[in-house]
Amino acid sequence: MPIKDILTILDLSGDQPAAKYALEFGRTHDAHVTGLALAFEPVVPAFAAAPMPVDYMQAAHEQAIAAANEAKKDFDELARLAAVNNEGRIAEILTGGPLDSVLVHCRPTDLVVIGQTNPDRPEPMRELLIETVLFESGVPVLLVPYIGSNAFQPKNVLVGWDGSSTATRAIHAALPVLEKADNITVLVIEKRAQTDQGQPGAEVANYLARHNMNVTVEVVTNPQTGVADAVLNQVSDNGHDLVVMGGYGHSRMREFLFGGATREILEAMTVPVLMAH
Repeated sequence: MPIKDILTILDLSGDQPAAKYALEFGRTHDAHVTGLALAFEPVVPAFAAAPMPVDYMQAAHEQAIAAANEAKKDFDELARLAAVNNEGRIAEILTGGPLDSVLVHCRPTDLVVIGQTNPDRPEPMRELLIETVLFESGVPVLLVPYIGSNAFQPKNVLVGWDGSSTATRAIHAALPVLEKADNITVLVIEKRAQTDQGQPGAEVANYLARHNMNVTVEVVTNPQTGVADAVLNQVSDNGHDLVVMGGYGHSRMREFLFGGATREILEAMTVPVLMAH
């Protein structure tokens, strides 16, 4: 299915690398792009000895709305320059509270684009926001490095493959992107050689080749580093401009925890990562 509707969650500061990527991506795929700015409402501590002053609460609310409006204004200008069909929205959420008001915007779309956490400009709930959208929206998520990306139409794509349902969903979600790429590398990482199961990654490589894609398979057996480092090393050594992979995690008391490799890749990623769960 083609990608025709994209939602990007806007940064509240900086030069909007995720929005820029989403808009250029939208232009490539002739898609509508919605920019969603979040206004974080302040939390009143339950242990407060006295009610918070009304003036303080009002000022905090106005500051949150102003920051969201400024982000939306930036997006509107970027969208105008990109000449892409677009819409800007604002959603108010309680800092530390549920993210249902964000998910309602994410679910009726083909792809959600969101920026990696920027350590120099941390924003409220960014990591929780990424995890929740990935695991609860039912929509593939494209994470953009906070340093931005110059490759808005990926040509050299790395696909992480382990035979899982999450990796399968990521590949299916990425098909419109993969079809426009020049080279696709299927990366299989094995802790030990599996000599009795045929060539690792061969079946999925054949599947992609039947979609007229130029595919090669790279097998890394017993890597001396962790899985995340093995993936990132492949990206660095071979100049990949997009990674496609499944996202792993489990739910515990409504808090989502990434699998170790997934979290490490998202913390150290240098190119966009398209994930599905």
